[in-house]
Amino acid sequence: MRSVLLSLFALFLAALPAAAQTANPAEKFVSEQIHSGLAILNDSNLSASARADKFESFLLGITDLKRVAIYALGDAAATPAQRDAFVTAFNTYATAVYRSYFQRYSGQSLAVTGSKDVGAAGTLVHTSLVDPNGGAPLTVDFRVRTDNGKTLVLDIMIAGISLAQTQHDDFAAFLARNKGDVAALTAHLGEVAKGYR
Repeated sequence: MRSVLLSLFALFLAALPAAAQTANPAEKFVSEQIHSGLAILNDSNLSASARADKFESFLLGITDLKRVAIYALGDAAATPAQRDAFVTAFNTYATAVYRSYFQRYSGQSLAVTGSKDVGAAGTLVHTSLVDPNGGAPLTVDFRVRTDNGKTLVLDIMIAGISLAQTQHDDFAAFLARNKGDVAALTAHLGEVAKGYR
């Protein structure tokens, strides 16, 4: 399930959006990021490696990975140094995974269909992912939030399943199997990241 969620997150950034008028700043942000991600992926002046690096930088610029990492770690007992090391490892892990999965883009289209204010948690921007091969459309929601004038992606929900919650649950299960050892989880993320290189 996690691999499906991650690949669909990459598709958010890569997919060709249908023309649509956005009704609010959150919807406009999501629509603009779709256009920007697509422009990078379609830039034939870049080598595949340069395109991947540029896309990764783009992804890091629109995602609050530190906040996602802290949420995913949950209330695990960790010293400040362990927490910092985990956040660093999570950043490496997430960018390696996203960088790998964005290459699976295969012509899906993604259109903003509306949004919902969720208070302090931000705004859920609703989109519809359409398979060019005739598969059923899939609902994809992006939770975005603006702090200090900067809007960032905090979570993605595929058919109602949260990527951040899935990571939180996976990490909690790992910690339960490893006596709550955050250092072991940090090392594990490093190994997973290496597997995507």
